[in-house]
Amino acid sequence: MQKKLTKAVVTRTVLALAFGALASGAALAQQVNAKFAVTLQESSHQGQGVAKFVELVNAKSQGRIKIKPFYNAALGNDVQVTSALQGGTIEFTVPQTTTLTGMVKEFEVLDYPFLFDTEKEAEAVLDGAIGRQLLDRLPEKGLVGLGYWENGFFNFTNSKHPVAKLEDFNGLKLRAVQAKISQESVKALGANPVPLAVPELYTALETRTVDGQGTTSAVTSALKLDEVQKYLSLTRHAYGAFIPLVSKKFWDRLPEADRKLLADAALEARVYQRTVAREQDKSSVKKMADKGLKVNDVAAGERARMRDAVKPLWASFAQEGGSKAVFDATQGELAKLRN
Repeated sequence: MQKKLTKAVVTRTVLALAFGALASGAALAQQVNAKFAVTLQESSHQGQGVAKFVELVNAKSQGRIKIKPFYNAALGNDVQVTSALQGGTIEFTVPQTTTLTGMVKEFEVLDYPFLFDTEKEAEAVLDGAIGRQLLDRLPEKGLVGLGYWENGFFNFTNSKHPVAKLEDFNGLKLRAVQAKISQESVKALGANPVPLAVPELYTALETRTVDGQGTTSAVTSALKLDEVQKYLSLTRHAYGAFIPLVSKKFWDRLPEADRKLLADAALEARVYQRTVAREQDKSSVKKMADKGLKVNDVAAGERARMRDAVKPLWASFAQEGGSKAVFDATQGELAKLRN
């Protein structure tokens, strides 16, 4: 009798362990479906970065984690989509860091004009301790940052004359975004800022409501702004970074293994995306030049004069926005790289 009871207990225990293992395996193998909101078209460097990320996640999870990208702002603009991530109705997006300055003021440091000279400098700041410090501020806002991708250096175009020296900005009416740092930067250079949304820009340039604008050459080409501009000056006056974001509500539901998988895929996609961004920048400049846009470089000495003109804004905005610690750390990192 005792042997029969013992055998029954052992049998139940084995079955329980087996069902437990199956349940655990099912949980680990749970199918995950998510939406990825993308502002630009799939062919853009942003879009190609997202496509690579989706491909990597699919391969790493063996098809268990399926992410569907929605390109061309199909789910809304950056502000709307970022808010949707906080609410948990969309899982992924990849806005420019400027979008986050309203909730984490320290991100504004990355928008300071003429802060970076090269992509290498930007990478050292973004991929190091300073970039991580900024990412660490996002979970309290309902977001998780997976690193930094590249939008690239911004250059000015205009319909009046080449910008080769600081004085060439005098009197130009240049499009500025709503951010105060953008408008004050244009003023500091000697031009007049005209706040405009992207959908209004082509017509404003065509009708000469504004003389020029400043964004990456790839975006200038994609928006066909070269059709209504005469000059492209390689001022490299600002560096734009994208930041792949995840909804924290979605993130918190994932097992640790899946979180690591997504983080690893974002970093792998970053290498590819940055390469594409730099290739598109060069090819866009050549394409627009071949179509008749007059392109001029800006000498290092003149870029230094332009930087000196806007430098007072750096300290002023850092103090005003409570970003002094991040700003000082960034300056320290750049000083090390340049010495």
